[in-house]
This record gives sequence, structure tokens and C-alpha cells, in this order.
Amino acid sequence: MCELLGMSANVPTDICFSFTGLMQRGGGTGPHRDGWGIAFYEGRGLRAFHDPNPSIDSPIARLIADYPIKSKVVISHIRQANVGQVCLENTHPFSRELWGRTWCYAHNGQLDPGLFEWPLGTYQPVGTTDSEYAFCWLLGEIRQHFPTPPEDSQQLVEFIHSRAERLRQLGVFNMLLSDASSLYCYCSSKLAWITRRSPFGQAHLSDCELAVDFAAVTTPNDIVTVIATEPLTCNESWHKLAPGEMVVFFEGEVQAHRLSPASS
Repeated sequence: MCELLGMSANVPTDICFSFTGLMQRGGGTGPHRDGWGIAFYEGRGLRAFHDPNPSIDSPIARLIADYPIKSKVVISHIRQANVGQVCLENTHPFSRELWGRTWCYAHNGQLDPGLFEWPLGTYQPVGTTDSEYAFCWLLGEIRQHFPTPPEDSQQLVEFIHSRAERLRQLGVFNMLLSDASSLYCYCSSKLAWITRRSPFGQAHLSDCELAVDFAAVTTPNDIVTVIATEPLTCNESWHKLAPGEMVVFFEGEVQAHRLSPASS
């Protein structure tokens, strides 16, 4: 199965450390050899990199790991293909426009082929994955229900959670979704997060010999939350989400939290 990585921060922050850990799993310490991608928001703009090759062997991935691109919201994905061939158009994350914003999305899991019978409207997939089809359906549902952004953001949270719950009925649906400001993190089977804030300490990656002292590279006001399929560090306590749970982050802080009725 694929793996996800996301970040939400209150100041523009690089994700070099966490991405270095994730890229090891793309053909090194993990089997996810079927491509990778990463997207950085800069205001409402989105800077994205995609490569259908394994991240462990990718010069582009090494560039991302070494070059400190600053962002407040990041979504990344390494792929182990199950639906759709290995090619650029099937490489996450995917993006589409809604309400004059670029929405970005990545999915981990596999959904029943019956998904492809669900009707689509405005949004059509470019590739052949169940992941992109689910994204087109989800964003179409949001657009149809909310032709303009709702004044109450909690209405949108409730709606996205309800549609993610429907997708979860078709199989495994772990999701990261953002509109450039909020980061929606929905768990079907595996997803974990950690918030780092002052006083900062050291963190050690689980997948390679690399550690960082965040106190030396942050200010006391920084708040950075990292979300991953599996915890990336071996010396920190990560929060694991339950099936059907969704957490929404804004500038590194929890903005909203929803549980599946079955688990609440």
C-alpha cells in the first residue's frame, strides 16, 4: 500500500527532514517503488513535483530532501500501485480548482471497482487510478452541495467527513486534502500525527541515520504538525487516528475533529 506525508505549520517551514525519512520507504526500507510526488502551497499557488520512479533512486527526490522549500501546507505520497499502471498521470498528489482555490489530495488504500460506476460531474480523471476517481467524485460533491464557500467552515468539515465515510465503505480510504489553508486528514486504517512546538527537542528518523535538533532551526513561536501513514521518528510520541476519524489542521493547530458514529 502507499504512504502519505503531510505538514501544517503557522510559518513557512521546510519538510526536508520528514521527506528524507519518507523517501527511504520508496524502494529502500519499504516496497513503494511505483512513483512519488509532493506539493507545496505558496499562498494560493501550488508548486508540485511528480516522478513515476522510486523515490529512493530519484534525483528529483534528493533535490527535495536537500532544498529547503518553505511552505505552510505540504502533501506528499509514495506509491505502491494496485489500480492503474505506473506512469506520471497516475502519480499523486492530484489537484483541481474549486472556488478559485487549488485543492490538493493524496490517497492511501484500495477501493472497490464499483467506485467507477459512481457518476462524475465537473471533474474528470486524467489517469486510471481509483484514487483520482475518488478525488474527482469528492470535489464534485463539495461543488454541488456548496456552489460557494460556506460561511460556517464546520459545515464543510461535516460534509467532507460524511463523504469520506462513504468512500471508506468501498475499502481502505486514508486521505490528505487541502485548499491551501486547512489540511483535512481522514483515517480509514493507518494515519498518525505529531505537533512540534516550543520547547523543541531532537528527533531521530526511523528509516535512516539522521537526527535534527529543532531548537536550533526554529523560533519559540513556531508550530509544526506532521502527518504520516506510519510514524517517521523513533524517539517521539505520535498520535494515531482511529478508523473513521478526521482531524483538520490550520497553521499547525487542530481546527476541527470528527469521529465516525460507529467509534464515537
